[in-house]
Order: sequence, then structure tokens, then C-alpha cells
Amino acid sequence: MNTFSHLNGKVRLSATLMALVIVAGCAAPDFHQPEVASPTTFKESRGVASIAVSTPDLDALTQGRWKLAQPSEALPRGAWWTAFGDPALDALEAEAVAANGDLQAAAARVRQARALLGVAEADRYPQINAGAQALRGRSSDATFGVPQGAKVPTSNFFQAGLSASYEVDLFGRVANNVNATKADANATEATYRSVLLALQADVAQTYYRVRESDAEFALLKETVRLREDNVKLAESRFNAGDISEIDLSRARTERATAQSDAIGIERQRAVAEHALAVLLGRAPAGFDFGVNPLMDGSNVPIVPAGLPSSLLERRPDIAAAQQQMFAANARIGVAKSAIFPALSLTGQGGAESYQLSDLFKLNSTMWLIGAVMSLPIVDGGRNKANIRRAEAGLEESVGVYRQKVLVAFAEVEDNLVGLRTLGGQALATDEAVASARRAADLAEKRYRAGQTGYLESIDAQRELLSVQRQAVQLRGSRATTTVALIRSLGGGWGTPQ
Repeated sequence: MNTFSHLNGKVRLSATLMALVIVAGCAAPDFHQPEVASPTTFKESRGVASIAVSTPDLDALTQGRWKLAQPSEALPRGAWWTAFGDPALDALEAEAVAANGDLQAAAARVRQARALLGVAEADRYPQINAGAQALRGRSSDATFGVPQGAKVPTSNFFQAGLSASYEVDLFGRVANNVNATKADANATEATYRSVLLALQADVAQTYYRVRESDAEFALLKETVRLREDNVKLAESRFNAGDISEIDLSRARTERATAQSDAIGIERQRAVAEHALAVLLGRAPAGFDFGVNPLMDGSNVPIVPAGLPSSLLERRPDIAAAQQQMFAANARIGVAKSAIFPALSLTGQGGAESYQLSDLFKLNSTMWLIGAVMSLPIVDGGRNKANIRRAEAGLEESVGVYRQKVLVAFAEVEDNLVGLRTLGGQALATDEAVASARRAADLAEKRYRAGQTGYLESIDAQRELLSVQRQAVQLRGSRATTTVALIRSLGGGWGTPQ
């Protein structure tokens, strides 16, 4: 008896171990976060290349330390554009979030993903259905074994009751499917945040492009006025015999060139305005954005880049890629569970009768319970192929994740170097504008005094216009690049929400 009990105990232990091995074999593998080489600091935030301009502001930039803009640091990440201190931009951002079609589509995808999660979670619970049926029919003579032509009666059949079914999640198919669907929903929500951030950044950048065009058009409009004065002066001096016709032709050429440039900026501005209207969810024909030249860049905040490691916590596209890895990992468990037995419990209860009047009598009640277990024996390699496909899907998602991280690092570095060099360019250009303005004034006075020809004067004016336009463009580029840096940082630079 003791020997039998000992053997029985071994059998139970072996069965338990086998069950554990089977369960472990079909479970999703433990997920390990892929390692990505993350630098301790951003290269482009450590210093700047030497620039042959020495000013206190540039010296501050060359220290390689981005000042923490105040009150920008205290602002919540969701409203990063308020750091620019521009009420018009604030209003545009609010309108875009409320009406943009792409954002509404992304929000609808989030709702779809959450609904699919509800569908997957429903498999955790028994499914109960109510049903009723009424049948009328006549069986064949052969069914009853009667001679051909015998009269088989027509009969009725009535049934009403409840049915229930439940899949026992022996090998984690349901749990892994729920985990995969939940990760998909999280990835969709992260993608929504990425679309939202992209929309907000596009609105801000397009807004500053419109203002940059307004500033450049104002400059060209003033240039056209000055060229008109030059033409009048040239005509007067030509009529008086002081200058040759070539100077008059040059004056008219410069006027026409300035007018052409102004028309080109009008087209550029109109295209940017149309793009802004689409971002706001409006038809371009019904949108008219008032003239607001970008004459000063003082409201553009200085954004600290922070640490590269924190970038992985802030970027919504990286978060989406991470959730897609979780989903792919869980689907390996779903694929593995298909090669093991599936157990379903079913039950049915109610009443049935051949007479409708007897359907709800006590002797018409019926019930049925059962358990159905199925195990694939020959599937032509389908289940193993599905496992390989799921494992390859995880490898794909890991590759996508790593690439997105590298792209995110590169985008931050690009925008850091962009802002660094734009700062140096702006300081040098401001000095060039001052020098060109002085040279143009001197050349104009010498021309009016008859000491030089028109060519020297117009060359000085042309150089002044060129550096003035460059200064305007640099102001616009600094604003749009700052927005791009904030976007590459994940929409903020404070504590992630």
C-alpha cells in the first residue's frame, strides 16, 4: 500500500510538472526593453563653432548651456506654445485642436481601439444568449420506415431558453490577446498624441511663416517706394542733362525688380495662409488672416534640450513604437496557445414542446451541459508558421522602435545646431544691416551731391535690401526652428505628464 501511494505521488508530481511545462511553452516570452545607445548629452548642446563676432549674447551661447527660459519652465507640456507669449497663436492653436480633420480622425481611431479592447476583454467572461424557435415540418417516409405513400403526419416543434458558453483560458490565449489589444489601444492613443503634437507644431510654424512673409513684404513695399523716388530723381536729373539714359534705365530696372520680388512674396504668403486655413479646418476661400509682420524675435523662448534619456519618455511616437512591441510580444503567446488543447464549457436550459400550449409546463423543461476539448493533430504546419510570423513581427517592431529613437536623437541634434547657427547668423546679420544702412546713406548723399554715379548708390541700396531680407528670414527661421525643437523634444521640456 505504501509502495502504491509512493508511485501515485510520483505520477501526480510528473503530471504537475508536465502541465507547468506546457503552460510555460505557450505563454508569451518575457519582454525585455531593447537596448539603444543613448548619449549622456546632446552633442550640439555642448558648444558652438567659433564665429567671428564677439558680443555678450553670442558669448552666452558659446558657453554650451541653454538658459532655462522663464516662465517657460513652469508651463505645462500641453500648452507649450504659450511660451511664445502670442495671443494670436494661442487662439489659432485652440481653433485647430477643435476643428482639424486629421486630429478628429486620429481621435476616432482611439475610440475604435478602445472598442476592440472591450471586444477582447469580453472573452474573459461567459457568453449568455437567449433564444426561441418555432418549427413546422414533415419527415420522409424512409425516416419512419413506413411503406412509400404512407401518410406521415406534419408536426410542430417549439423551444425557448438560455444558452451559455465559456472558454477556459488554460494556455493564455485569451489573456495574451487582451494584452496585445490593450497595447494596440495604448499605441493608438500615443499616435493620437503624436498627431496632436504635429498639428500644434504645424500651426505654429505656418503662423510664423505667414508673419515672416508679412515682414518681408513690408520691407519690399518700402523698397518699392524708395525705388519710385529714385526713378523720379533720375528722370529729373536726366531731363536736366545731369545723367545719361543708362542711369535712368537702371533706376527703372531696380524699381521693376523690387515690384517683382514683392509680388513673389505675396504669392508665398497666400500659399502659407491657405495652409494655415486647412490646419484650422477651414476652407481657404473663407479665411483671411490679418497682416502681422514678424518684426521682432524677442518673444521666442530659449528651450533647454534636457537629457537624451528623458527624450524616450517624452516623445509620443516612441511611446507608440514601444506599445507596438508589447503587442507583438503578446501575440507570440496567442500563436503558441493554438498548438495546445482548447477547452470550452457549454450549457443550455429552457423548455421545448411539440405544442405551444405545453411549452411553459413543468414537464417541458430541459437542460444540457457539456465540455468540449479540441486539439490540433495535423494542420500542415499552419500553427508553427503563425508562431514564426508572430516572432518576426516582434523583431520588426523592435527594429522600428530602435530606428525611431535614433531619428528622435537626430531631430533634436538638427534643431539644436539650427538654433545655434541661426543665433550666430542673426548677430552677424544685424551688424551687416547696420553697416549696409550706413553705406547706403553715404552713397545716396554722394549721388545726390553729384560726386558719384548712380551705380554706386544702387549697389549700396541693393546690398542693404539683401541683408535686411536675410535678417527677416532669420527671425522667421529662428521661430520655426524653435517650434521644431519643441516638437522633437516631445512637446515640452519639463516633467512628462
